[in-house]
Amino acid sequence: MTVPSACAAFAALPSPTLEHVADFSFRLAPVTEVGPSALGNRRVIPILDGEVRGPRLQGRILPGGADFQLVRRDAGDGIIVADIEARYVLETTGGARIYIVNAGLRSGPADLIARLGAGETIDPGLIYFRTAPRFETAAPEYGWLMQHLFVATGARHPDRVEMRYFQVN
Repeated sequence: MTVPSACAAFAALPSPTLEHVADFSFRLAPVTEVGPSALGNRRVIPILDGEVRGPRLQGRILPGGADFQLVRRDAGDGIIVADIEARYVLETTGGARIYIVNAGLRSGPADLIARLGAGETIDPGLIYFRTAPRFETAAPEYGWLMQHLFVATGARHPDRVEMRYFQVN
């Protein structure tokens, strides 16, 4: 029996590609500061509503969701990291409801994160903001959302968060 070389075996694996699914825009209520703990500064940001527009998903974000964050300073390098877990419901233009859990990280230099927190507009290219959304729905036409992985990139603005969602193929 001949064992294929590692290079040949790995060469046959497909490389992932990204397919744009939709752009999400969230309107947020003021931050609720829970306060510092041994793990970092806990905060909750209620999601008021939002819009979803794209080639594969369209609709609106229903009120009642929230973004739960733990903000921490990484050891010695001046980087502030927000561990993010947002939970919300998308109602499609056809009336289907999709529950979304979107977990990830937003990080950047302490001075830029402070300016962002003070309501300034910061170039999104200077802040790392990536998430991995997961979907749950009873709507058969959106079952594909529970059969694939997704990634998103985001930007925090003074009055909203904007995110672009991609399916990993």
